[in-house]
Amino acid sequence: MSRPLTVDVTSDIVCPWCFIGKRRLEQAATILGREVEIRWHPFELNPGIPQEGISRREYRVAKFGSWEYSRQLDARVAENGRTAGIEFRHDLMQRTPNSFRGHVLLAAALERSVGLQNEVAERLFTGYFCKSEDVGDLAVLASIAREFGVEADFDDPALMDRVRQEEIEARNNGVTGVPFMEYQGQVVSEGAAPPETLAAALRYRAQNGEA
Repeated sequence: MSRPLTVDVTSDIVCPWCFIGKRRLEQAATILGREVEIRWHPFELNPGIPQEGISRREYRVAKFGSWEYSRQLDARVAENGRTAGIEFRHDLMQRTPNSFRGHVLLAAALERSVGLQNEVAERLFTGYFCKSEDVGDLAVLASIAREFGVEADFDDPALMDRVRQEEIEARNNGVTGVPFMEYQGQVVSEGAAPPETLAAALRYRAQNGEA
């Protein structure tokens, strides 16, 4: 049996295209007939957001200029999400959270295993985008940690420093947008490419890397 392909994905838990990218990677694995493990790395799209988060409408209007344009962008995300098996519920979403502590949770989960980290990432994505959970809230994150048996100290200096250092490293390596996907240090996709494109890129990288 072939070994799993481990894809490193730099992402943010509040990035809808990262959620879509996860689903498309899973679809690519089906096309390849190979198991694909996803190892998540942090990248805050909105590092300046207050720790308690901000009104989503306020944030989106400030970023995109109008609520109407924001809704057009949401519609595009929703359309792409449906083809990936995701039902985005933008109508429920009230706040844009600070995602740093969510990344700390993912770092704690990775200490157990790549598979567990991926399960927690799925839970964070679905919680935020499909159920409007505030994934920046400590109580919400602590509940998710308990759900998966992850011991996460959200004020652990070592975990916090690991997240910060990984973010710095990603930016120093030229990452400016997410999702950013790599296999064995080689770029697979800068963005949520279609499953067929991801499958072809992974097949090429794997064949060269395993030759």
